[in-house]
Amino acid sequence: MNRRHETREAAVRCLSLSLFTLHCSLLSAQLPTAAPAHFQRLAHTYSIVGWDSATGDLGVVVQSKFPNVGGIVPWARAGVGAVATQSLSNTDYGERGLELMAGGATAEAVLRTVMRTDTMLQDRQVGIVDARGNAASFSGSSTFDWSGGRVGAPGGQGSVAGGKGQVLVGRRFSAQGNILVSDRTVKNLAETFERTAGGLADRLVAALKAGQGGGGDKRGMQSAALLVVRKNAGYLGANDRFIDIRVYDALDPIAELERLLALHKLHFFPSEPAQVVSITPAIVEQLEPVLLAEPAGQPQKWLTRKQGRVNQQFLEALRNFMYWENYDVRVRMDGKIDRVVLDDILNKRSGKS
Repeated sequence: MNRRHETREAAVRCLSLSLFTLHCSLLSAQLPTAAPAHFQRLAHTYSIVGWDSATGDLGVVVQSKFPNVGGIVPWARAGVGAVATQSLSNTDYGERGLELMAGGATAEAVLRTVMRTDTMLQDRQVGIVDARGNAASFSGSSTFDWSGGRVGAPGGQGSVAGGKGQVLVGRRFSAQGNILVSDRTVKNLAETFERTAGGLADRLVAALKAGQGGGGDKRGMQSAALLVVRKNAGYLGANDRFIDIRVYDALDPIAELERLLALHKLHFFPSEPAQVVSITPAIVEQLEPVLLAEPAGQPQKWLTRKQGRVNQQFLEALRNFMYWENYDVRVRMDGKIDRVVLDDILNKRSGKS
């Protein structure tokens, strides 16, 4: 009797073990294959690092299917250099790289120096430009296809292209990307940067748009960033961050980057001489209703009564209004106004009664 009971218990245990094994097998079949341990830290992206020979500006623009790429990839210091460190981003290329360039090292020397101590070198992708216009790029052999880069040709127009496992050395810019649809993205970055006129920020953003036109990141779009540095060109001359814009998460991060750059120019760039016009009676007539009605919700308005002309009271009211609305760098007291500001004021209120 005891023996039959023991046999029955053994059979039950065997059946339970078989069912448990089957359950585990079915469960494991439903679970996704585990990604590499470092996969979630990879900043899959495309970027271009550039130098403006006329102004000395240095900058980076970047787009990725990765949130807040601006907090990972771009590094720059005025009069020193700019760096994009991506794929499995290594901040040493940014922090240590800028220190080395500040000490006189070229972009190539910086790249090779940091590479020597990088224990995960083949997972990296880096672009560097120094303040003398030297450029260098590297794409590790373990970065995901399509992966590679381009640097400006040492002798002038055109670029030098390369794929995984290569160090590229050139001038003016370094473009690179990984997990791309094809090499067309990096080719577009390089060609558009070279042929676009204007300031460095405009050239970088034009290149980024063209890169997306070439296919971009094969997984889609999510974030973007633009960093341009110039000595004492930050707010009130207190720092070198001439332009520092980050799109953390957006359906179309490049379009949002463009919108924010236009907003930044409006509020942080001084007036261009061609934009300044005299305040005519017609302009007074457009602005006085605003000055008589605002600030909204405040008992004291910018103007207490209609002036009908450009006098000291009108100019002081306009000045105070412009400071209130954050047009600080475009404020004037000479009877003139920035046409860009005027258009912005009127456009924002065009739908109001």
